[in-house]
Amino acid sequence: MNLPSLPPGMTVLERGWLSANNIVFAALAGDEPGAAVVDTGYVVHAAQTLALIESALQGQPLTRILNTHLHSDHCGGNAALQAAHPRVQTFIAPGQAEEVRRWDESALSYAPTGQDCPRFAINGLLQPGTLVRLAGRNWEIHGAPGHDPHSIILFEPHSRTLISADALWENGFGVVFPEIEGITAFDEVSATLDVIEGLKPELVVPGHGSVFADVSSALAVARRRLDGFVQSPARHASYAAKVLLKYKLLEWQQIGLAELAVWIRQTPYFGMLHRRYFAGQSAEQWLQDLVQSLVASGAARLQSDPGQSPLLLNC
Repeated sequence: MNLPSLPPGMTVLERGWLSANNIVFAALAGDEPGAAVVDTGYVVHAAQTLALIESALQGQPLTRILNTHLHSDHCGGNAALQAAHPRVQTFIAPGQAEEVRRWDESALSYAPTGQDCPRFAINGLLQPGTLVRLAGRNWEIHGAPGHDPHSIILFEPHSRTLISADALWENGFGVVFPEIEGITAFDEVSATLDVIEGLKPELVVPGHGSVFADVSSALAVARRRLDGFVQSPARHASYAAKVLLKYKLLEWQQIGLAELAVWIRQTPYFGMLHRRYFAGQSAEQWLQDLVQSLVASGAARLQSDPGQSPLLLNC
């Protein structure tokens, strides 16, 4: 299937699952706001992110960083880009500006997930209902709560291109993090999918994965997945736990099971999930089940050497 062309000046840097995709906008002739990047990946990839963005801009100075939301895989490169481009301005979705200014790692989800994000500064907000100019075109800012209560998505109506962040992927959407904390948010996921359908995008740039054009199929997949989670919140809880564990394993590449058990005990979201949904199992049995599930799916593998603690390895 041939995809529609991206708007002029727009480059999508498709990353893996540890770093969200980076969307780079060159400054076109007469485009006063200058070059920009939407989302900056995870901290362990910061040097690579910097090199990729500089290559895409071909000597143009980066003037703006825009974050669709503040999960660590979307803003972990902010600090490195700010250090490399001292005059760059950073804009975030509204709702967590004060938490960023005082750098509250619990409120910003970094401590609860056991993930890392270097401290960065902000200059302004991306208010839903307003426009942001990128590569000579006006992009609409829309609120997209659900996966994250403060997330936004960006839509360019002339090309009908949507930057969907983690609100819509080709095969679903991101973990609904408020649900981990006991805050009802499945309805917000549904409402955001309705917003996307109403925009009628012809091309979607997701937070993870390849650019795609079959939006109706992606929405159908997302709604089926959501229906399953609504009918069985424990299914979502299990999915969330495996995603958080696999994400960290992508960073570590390997970890001993004893060390993993310590990290699980120290990471608040796992405690929340266990107490709320899996209290009938001991913490040790629950972790064993999580590991076995990752191994059975091919997402990880176990390695045991005589006389040594078993290792969980990334696949």
